[in-house]
Formats: sequence, C-alpha cells, structure tokens
Amino acid sequence: MKSTKAFIATALALVMLVSLTACTSRNDNTSSSSVAPSSAPTASSMAPSSSEPDDLLSDIEDGVSDVASNIESAVTTTMSTDFDKIGALGSDQVKWGPGVLVDEANRTTEPQVHQEEYGQFGAYFIAPADCGKFYLTFDEGYENGYTPQILDVLKEKNVSAVFFVTLPFVKSSPDLVRRMIDEGHVVGNHTSHHWNPTQKSLDDAYKDIKELHDYMLENFDYEMTLYRPPEGAFSEQTLAMVQQTGYTTVLWSFAYKDWDPNNQPGVDTARERTEKFIHEGAIYLLHAVSHDNAEILGDLIDEVRARGLEIAKWDLPYVPPADVSSSQSSSDDD
Repeated sequence: MKSTKAFIATALALVMLVSLTACTSRNDNTSSSSVAPSSAPTASSMAPSSSEPDDLLSDIEDGVSDVASNIESAVTTTMSTDFDKIGALGSDQVKWGPGVLVDEANRTTEPQVHQEEYGQFGAYFIAPADCGKFYLTFDEGYENGYTPQILDVLKEKNVSAVFFVTLPFVKSSPDLVRRMIDEGHVVGNHTSHHWNPTQKSLDDAYKDIKELHDYMLENFDYEMTLYRPPEGAFSEQTLAMVQQTGYTTVLWSFAYKDWDPNNQPGVDTARERTEKFIHEGAIYLLHAVSHDNAEILGDLIDEVRARGLEIAKWDLPYVPPADVSSSQSSSDDD
C-alpha cells in the first residue's frame, strides 16, 4: 500500500520534471535564435536578472522535489508532534480515579470535573450529558482466553466496542485483532511497552505510541486514532503531546477491580457493580482478561438498553490543539 503511494508520487514528480525541462529547452532555443551574436559581453548580459539555463533547471528540479514531497505527504499517513509548544504545561502525573460519587443523573462526578479541566487537550473522561449514549471499551494487555467469547457476545448483540491493545497482544493474537477490525470495532492504542507515560521523557512516551501505530498501519492497513494511557496515567504535557499527534485520549467514567484474573469478584458481584453505575454518557472500562466480564457482558448490554441508552460506536470528535505556548502550568499556581 505505502510502496504504491510512493510510486505514484514519484511518477507524478517525474512527469512534471520532464514537462518543465521541455518547456525550458524550447524557451532557450527561441532566445538563442532571436539574439545577434556578440564578440564582447554587454551590460545586459552581465546583469543579475539574466539567469543561466542550468540555474533555471536547478530551480525547477528543486521545485519538483518540493512538489513530490508534498504529494508523498498527502498520500502517506504521518504522525508527528512539536514538543516545544507544550514545555510550559505541567509534567507531573495527575492523580485521579472515576470514584463512586454520582450526581442526580447517576453520572460519576470526578470524571465530569476532569472533563471540564482537561477536555481542552482532547481527552475524554465522560461523554456529554443528554447524549443518550453509552460507550463500551476493553483493555487488552494480553490474551487470557476470553476475547473470543466477548467478541461473540458483541456480535450477537450488534454492539461496537473499542479495544485498546498493546503491541505484544497484537503480535500474539493477530487473528483476534483482524476479527475486531472486520466486525466493526475500533482498535485503540494502548502503547507498545505499557509504560507510564509521565515517568518517561516526552520523546520516549511518543515513541511508545508511534511504534504500535506504525505496526498496525503496516501489518493491518489500519490507522489508529484513539489512545488510552497505561494505568490511566497522564499529565498536561502528555495529553498535549498525544493531541498534537492527531490522537484522542480516552479515559473512563467507570471501572472496577477486574484486572486480576486470580482475584475476580465473582459473576454476581461483577454484574451488580457494573449495572449500579450505568449512566448517560458513560465510558466504561472493562478488562478482557476477566472471566466475570465475559460472563456478564450480555446481561450488561441488555440492562443498558433497558434504561434507554444507545451503546454507540465511538463517535466523539477529535479536539484540535489550541495555542498552548502561553498557557500556564497548573503547578505554577501551587
């Protein structure tokens, strides 16, 4: 796919070069036939405004090179960021959790506070009120045997979810990743090494995302756009960095202790816990390594719908970065 695009870009550039060179050649011939020969240089021939053919051809070649570069950029996905613009932002990890406090609409309150504060960086903790929607997401650090069952239930219930995968999961379970894509789910970036991004340099945190991004693009022809930081860890700087790459950071408004396969709460407790916090605009985080989640998923979907909510495929918009160069770090006020 990428080699084809590069070939097209190169071919277009060569066509332009041949065409422009031919035009230059015709112009040179016309000029030489209309100017009388002279044994001595004149003032006009020495003037800076008179360009030599070789110089003109060099300029043309430079221009064609620029055009070819622009064409290549237009047909090839790029992922870049400018760290200089976010240096004034806070670099300390923001401690947070969805908590158990809810408002009168059963919406968890801490995600709403964080949405108000960090939504400018393209992060979502909770979807807007009155949206009528519910978003289901799964984290996939490794395969524990339950993802096929989860996918079966989602297919049966006609539900699209977001699966945040790591590079080891993608490499060890390519058939499951392909199934996710083919069955209409969104595959999100949970990084290559599952590092806490706030404990790394911005460059290393960026590379941790880009390595998986490039692998998915090359091996699945799939461009990721959603990112979930390992441990839910973020700072203002990491949020801004991710936003500048064109990604949306997806946190959550509900999660529970389901990530330890050897310490599951039990099906009844899991069902009670997940159904208790159903709310409009919810972004649910469930871990696919959980036996309990696989067992209760169908019932959870039915209960969400019974409460009048649509379990929607991810459709929250990307928020482009504002000019953050003059922003004050939250730590400056401390």
